[in-house]
Amino acid sequence: MGAEFRQQSFDELDEAELLKNVTFVVVDLETTGGSVTAGAITEIGAVKVRGGSIVGEFASLVKPEAPIPAFITVLTGISNVMVSSAPPIGAILPQFLEFAAGSVLVAHNARFDMGFLTAASDKLGLAWPKFTVVDTLTLARQVLSRDETPNCKLGTLAAYFHAETAPTHRALDDARATTDVLHGLLERLGDVGVHGLRELTAYTRRVTDAQRRKRYLADHLPHAPGVYIFYAADGRPLYVGTSSDVRKRVKNYFVSSETRSRIGVMIAAAQRVEAVTCAHTLEAEVRELRIIQAHRPPYNIRSKNPERAWWLALTQEPYPRLSPVRTPPADTHRSLGPFRSKGSVLAAADAIYEALPIRQCGGRLSVRRTSAACALAEMGRCGAPCEHRESVEEYGRHVTRLLNCVHDDPSGVVEVVLRRIDELSAAQRYEDAAALRDRLGQLVKGLVQSQRVRTFTGVAEITAAARRGESWDLAVIRRGRLAAAATAPTTHDVLPTIERLMLTAETVLENVDVTGLEESRLLLRWLDRPETRVVSIAGTWTCPVR
Repeated sequence: MGAEFRQQSFDELDEAELLKNVTFVVVDLETTGGSVTAGAITEIGAVKVRGGSIVGEFASLVKPEAPIPAFITVLTGISNVMVSSAPPIGAILPQFLEFAAGSVLVAHNARFDMGFLTAASDKLGLAWPKFTVVDTLTLARQVLSRDETPNCKLGTLAAYFHAETAPTHRALDDARATTDVLHGLLERLGDVGVHGLRELTAYTRRVTDAQRRKRYLADHLPHAPGVYIFYAADGRPLYVGTSSDVRKRVKNYFVSSETRSRIGVMIAAAQRVEAVTCAHTLEAEVRELRIIQAHRPPYNIRSKNPERAWWLALTQEPYPRLSPVRTPPADTHRSLGPFRSKGSVLAAADAIYEALPIRQCGGRLSVRRTSAACALAEMGRCGAPCEHRESVEEYGRHVTRLLNCVHDDPSGVVEVVLRRIDELSAAQRYEDAAALRDRLGQLVKGLVQSQRVRTFTGVAEITAAARRGESWDLAVIRRGRLAAAATAPTTHDVLPTIERLMLTAETVLENVDVTGLEESRLLLRWLDRPETRVVSIAGTWTCPVR
């Protein structure tokens, strides 16, 4: 087990230290987002257990200071209406601390939950107790093998340990599921001699010799936002990451909180770490994207398959057809996307076929010679341009309707599909209606994404500022790419700093590659944050287009 963990005999164990006598409070949070600085708690759920039995539960919605984003409502079911009359975190957090007093806190991915709780405590001026914290995610990664579970997500572990409550992205349900996972993991740890609390914490803090020996690699790094790069002996980048405090983050790779096996292998191979200091975290995230695309570091999951996007393109021929492609089409006017998977792009194409008689056959059709029609022509799903029942001009009207749907108003296509869904439902063909509804959903997502990215990358220049405490993070964005970044210490410095930035900002002529599109989506998310303010726009930026 190494020097970090030694199993004690039963005689050495204090009775109060035995896990069966320890009071655990298993906690789960729902929030408005994943960032402690930009997000807020919307729900707290906790289960108090001792000796394998539940002795109490705590649950409350929390009214956040900012509105709950729509995608969070879809994920959790918690809406702005639900929390409108809920107490604020200032009223709930003291109650939770009283409930959890004297216990050991447990959470799945404890860094996330503890980060929000301690940040809220600091903001309220409350003293955060020195809780012992147990992370079931860390335990699962150390106890379970890939042969047992494909991953250590809470849903996967709850199913593996036959939890009585399934995770639902609601705080109390997830806390109950985590409680069952905790008991399953403790039972497994008992088989390897872990019976006391000190043994449990020592077990989770094990760190390899390779990690300990290389802590010096972080000594020269700055306490500043930026990108850090682990390099191999031959100079190849092995892993790229970002942080608001590069030195602090890199040091974490050499301590017990880092339990990912692939990162342990990476650290063993790393010989040096270099940092690129950035003005703020947005610039760091953009530079991370660009470095990963340029060097494909082997230990970044994102670099395994960076071109995951798909597009739906209209072919260039007299009778165009829809073609799923993996690279951004040169003629962006005749394409729809990006989509996240081949399945989603094919589903969107199927929705279009429900509304428009675009041909589904492969190959190029001749304008001089006819060819045999397929069954779709006999079913009325295609105008049979192969047999010249439709002229090039007549077929072109379908293409024009599709392009109008992509670039302007999608209602002409969407409403046709909605009527078809209603017809299927009226005929009690509910499974067919649900399948068509899902295909329409993929089409609508693709239309929104296409218009959103296309209009954004068409804007010559946008300058924006996001408040961070007393200072402001500034960005000059040209055609959907970050052209310059800086920080203004006060509100009065924002405009003068932006004026200086624009003089040295990068010139961007176009933005069509995969990395550029991912960068555009990153910048759009930043612009959507409530703390971000648009300072100026050179051009027109609307979404949807109408």
